Amino acid sequence: MSPLGKLLKWGTFAYEAFLALPFIGGAFVVANAWTPLGIAFLLHAFAVIVLLKERGPFLGNALGIVTSVVALIPFVGWIMHGITALVLLIEGISRSRQTPRY
Repeated sequence: MSPLGKLLKWGTFAYEAFLALPFIGGAFVVANAWTPLGIAFLLHAFAVIVLLKERGPFLGNALGIVTSVVALIPFVGWIMHGITALVLLIEGISRSRQTPRY
């Protein structure tokens, strides 16, 4: 995975993990009029495009796109952000342990 792919994978993980914090993430989203969900959507969409081009794991970011839309529902969004952060973490760890294919 290229440095850009790694940055997007770990950056979107950090963003999702922040939004999954029980009251802090929700307060951040509400205080900014749900704009962080739109930003998350765009970040995940860009990451999916880059990772598809690199043939990298994109499932976590695809789930992030769905989460950004579903997160308009308060408690469902909180759970989905947590699940998405976990999937992105697993993908990031497993991908960084693999040796590059040449």
